[in-house]
Amino acid sequence: MKRMLSGIKPTGQLHLGNYIGALRHFVEYQDEYDVFAFIANLHCITVPQDPKELKKNLRDCVALYLACGLDPEKATIFLQTDVKEHAQLGYIMNCHTYMGELNRMTQFKDKQSKGEKNLSGGLYTYPALMAADILLYSPDYVPVGEDQKQHVELTRDVAIRMNHRYGDLFKIPEPLVAKVGARIMSLSDPSKKMSKSDATNKGCIYLLDDLKTARKKVMSAVTDNLAHVHYDPENQPGVSNLMQIYSSLNHEKPFADIEKEFDGKGYGDFKKAVADSVCALLEEIQRKYNEIQTSGIIEKTLTDGAAKARAIAEKELDKVQEAIGMEII
Repeated sequence: MKRMLSGIKPTGQLHLGNYIGALRHFVEYQDEYDVFAFIANLHCITVPQDPKELKKNLRDCVALYLACGLDPEKATIFLQTDVKEHAQLGYIMNCHTYMGELNRMTQFKDKQSKGEKNLSGGLYTYPALMAADILLYSPDYVPVGEDQKQHVELTRDVAIRMNHRYGDLFKIPEPLVAKVGARIMSLSDPSKKMSKSDATNKGCIYLLDDLKTARKKVMSAVTDNLAHVHYDPENQPGVSNLMQIYSSLNHEKPFADIEKEFDGKGYGDFKKAVADSVCALLEEIQRKYNEIQTSGIIEKTLTDGAAKARAIAEKELDKVQEAIGMEII
């Protein structure tokens, strides 16, 4: 069985973009692949975090993984910090990643261009840690959003470089980008990705939003004055984004079929249908989330997942350290 790996950085509440772009695919893939889904808590601290809030977000992230349908009997779910090999291989990857490559990474470059001060070394080098996260488990595929594809490409470049230098160390993973819903945009500004850092809090639907709030956000979503439901991201970005959401939550319904469904209807009818689909999803996720929080399954999932992940990661790290001459015994 081929292996698939991905992780989510829980620096805030998980939102609809996380679900459509990542979580639902994990659920779809777990019957077909050996799925490793980790919570990337080392990546959280590249910028300062409130400890109590971070701890809650970590627990919520695991609960939402499970509520969205990930089965700990099928998928390996664990905290990044419960497997120490991530940090150790991360340093080794740092030493084999060029500064020019890190300078091209989007997140650091964007923050630097905005004039943000006191950027941490961890923020600069986190793509090398991400490469370690991936390569420790020899995955065949890494599902990512379009904006994260460059991190998998860097991982491939560094892995190939080390394979040439030291022999056959790493399997070279392939990025897997969903055709629909790979990048859900803000409802209030469709030129930006849906994000937990949304300043207005109107463009991001959180998986734990109450249904009234979620519905209001959809009904207030930015559209245009063309009054025509048509998929055209360049000229109708707001409508196209809502179509992405509607398609993703309705069995990847083709855009052409959505256009026919709402032919001659106004945006109000279209938004109501999108809101209905979103609220149906949130209602089901939140029901399961509330059950999971008091069940004890979170602790068992993380303990079992870390044990399985650690057994694989230990062997991979030993192999790498032996190959580059770091082992004596």
